[in-house]
Amino acid sequence: MRTSEINRNTAETQISLKLNMDGRGESAVHTGCGFLDHMLTLFARHGRFDLTVSCQGDTDVDYHHTVEDIGIVLGSAFSEALADMRGICRFGDMILPMDETLMICAVDISGRDYLGLQVEMPCEKVGDFDTELVKEFFLGFVRKAQVTLHFKQLAGENTHHIIEAMFKAFGRAMAKAVKIDEEYKDEIPSTKGVL
Repeated sequence: MRTSEINRNTAETQISLKLNMDGRGESAVHTGCGFLDHMLTLFARHGRFDLTVSCQGDTDVDYHHTVEDIGIVLGSAFSEALADMRGICRFGDMILPMDETLMICAVDISGRDYLGLQVEMPCEKVGDFDTELVKEFFLGFVRKAQVTLHFKQLAGENTHHIIEAMFKAFGRAMAKAVKIDEEYKDEIPSTKGVL
């Protein structure tokens, strides 16, 4: 099984995360930020990743450290669970509609970190969650997972739906990218021979 368990302790956050990439979409997420809990639960369900996250963070200040650090830890977990990336499809994409929102997500497990974000957030907050933190989460993820990740919003007016569509599409695109291609299961998906 392709699994990982990461613990990260700083002066700002204490995070424990378990990931099973070949799971059933079961999750137990307790970050101290209800909106982030919901988004990670959606990501796990739609990617069919089993995910357990526990975080104690300085949420009395704001959610920034919690959100960014969980992105970092999730990226580290994927990197560890993928090992040398042998046999993976490498590329994944999803066009996801959610009511008035239409979101494209594409991922390349390339060994190079890049975040392309063409998304407009109509509101600065969803409840008590600062929407600018969505970018911080995904930046933390791509830097540690060493993946190229693009989002492009084709339509959308509801900030909650836009972010929800991003996390659902992210789960589906990642699921495609990490899937083992049985025909090439002993190969690294690169002409370089390494990712």
